[in-house]
Amino acid sequence: MSTTPPTPAQTYGETAGEGPRAPDRPRMFPCEGCGADLEFNIGVQSLRCPYCGFTKQIDIADDAQVQEQDFHQALARLAEQHARGATALPDMREVRCTSCAAIVTFTGTLTSQTCGYCGSPLQLENVHDAKERIPADGVLPFAVSRDEATANLRKWVASRWFAPGDFKKQGADGKFSGIYTPFWTFDSLTFTQYRGERGEHYWVTVGSGKNKRRERRTRWYPASGKFQRFFDDLVIVAARDLPKKRLDALEPWPLHQCVPFTQQLLAGFFARTYDVELDEGFAQARTRIDEAISVEVRQRIGGDTQRVHDIDTRYDAITFKHLLLPVWMMAYRFRDKAYQVVINAATGEVQGDRPYSWVKITLTVLAGLAVAGGIAFVASQT
Repeated sequence: MSTTPPTPAQTYGETAGEGPRAPDRPRMFPCEGCGADLEFNIGVQSLRCPYCGFTKQIDIADDAQVQEQDFHQALARLAEQHARGATALPDMREVRCTSCAAIVTFTGTLTSQTCGYCGSPLQLENVHDAKERIPADGVLPFAVSRDEATANLRKWVASRWFAPGDFKKQGADGKFSGIYTPFWTFDSLTFTQYRGERGEHYWVTVGSGKNKRRERRTRWYPASGKFQRFFDDLVIVAARDLPKKRLDALEPWPLHQCVPFTQQLLAGFFARTYDVELDEGFAQARTRIDEAISVEVRQRIGGDTQRVHDIDTRYDAITFKHLLLPVWMMAYRFRDKAYQVVINAATGEVQGDRPYSWVKITLTVLAGLAVAGGIAFVASQT
């Protein structure tokens, strides 16, 4: 790595040594040793200069906490802001990918010249001031390094049973991008009243002679009740065009390790902006709440089977947090087809798309049919 800090003439680039930076913007976190930009270093969990090695602790007050925000108050505040017009956030910049339309924010120098979501080159002339949004309440710092993410990816590739042999040998060939991904978390105290029927099975003997048989019948009893339930930290992906299924599978997140938002943690990383608005995010959380309540209603009705006629739920004390959670993301190609891998940069969990070997799948199916046929043949001979 170069030990010479960048000159003011440079414009935007991946890091201070790999490309240009904006000549008209001041350094956000200047190194006290050489004047270059400090970056968040995963290993030391502090700001560190990639040139002279100077380290600076993150400025977070000892009594600072990640606070829950009132949902209804936030919606009213957003309505007022929209009425008077949005203003720019200080010291934050945005760039939109022209290929996949992802919008990412960053502080100071740009952290990549390629989009972490689709791998396309970023058009640096599209950089502009960030618009006003709901501020991030907390950040879960990167804890898994790029090297650790690469090692976890190798293990993941090797464990794919039906992947082509050359894919397992070559691996997923691409470059990781470290991205802070936006999430909503929601809390709510619910009060539910329900009405239905509990079904209890019993058996009767019907017919006579050769037609004599047992039939299952069900007795139905009315059932109703009410209960409270608190839902805590339902995690909702707040970016619309990300691989939601893959990101959902990265749970659980160690949310207790989140720290109050500070731009210092973003130094050297992209931070994706949310485009799932707050009310839409709660609508998704409410769907999950309703599904969980429906399961509990059936459990409370009991019996062998249930009929649910009515569920009426009230949602009280709704609060939320806007969190930035760390993800290593890679877009790669194999045999001219695009795939994507995401890694939880707090726990190391890997989720992603991969190629399949239909030859292996076909041989496995044929082997299974052969075993089933052999068992059937033996059974017919006994």
